[in-house]
Amino acid sequence: MVKILFVCHGNICRSPMAEYVMKKLVKDAGLVNKYEIASAATSREEIGNPVYPPARSELARHGISCKGHAARQMTRADYDDYDWLVGMEPYNLRNMLRITGGDPAGKIRLLMSFAGSDEAIDDPWYTGRFSEVYGQIERGCRGMLAATRTAE
Repeated sequence: MVKILFVCHGNICRSPMAEYVMKKLVKDAGLVNKYEIASAATSREEIGNPVYPPARSELARHGISCKGHAARQMTRADYDDYDWLVGMEPYNLRNMLRITGGDPAGKIRLLMSFAGSDEAIDDPWYTGRFSEVYGQIERGCRGMLAATRTAE
């Protein structure tokens, strides 16, 4: 089983978008029983909140539901529980490393690194570019699925 935790600042835009995009890709590939996928925040400010409405709308435009999502904060224990902890931008990685106390197993990466890029996925909460962010996330998740399928 491949266990993936997507992480962003608040767990209401980028990381839940990545969670539900990846879940759809895994389902479409017939691999649901081989993956465990979740998301979390590095901050506490949105704990318990659903996906931000414009992010929810963008997912819905692609036929993806995120119903029932409630933001949660990443914990130190997540490092031991997941194979991959995947951030959206360097600030997320910095905060993830602070929470975990380091990355001795090399589990923490940027999502776009799976698509062969070092680009950051900027927070659409500030930019308003939900469609652009969805495209980046989909590319990153497709790359991640291809990379992790070999690890099944």
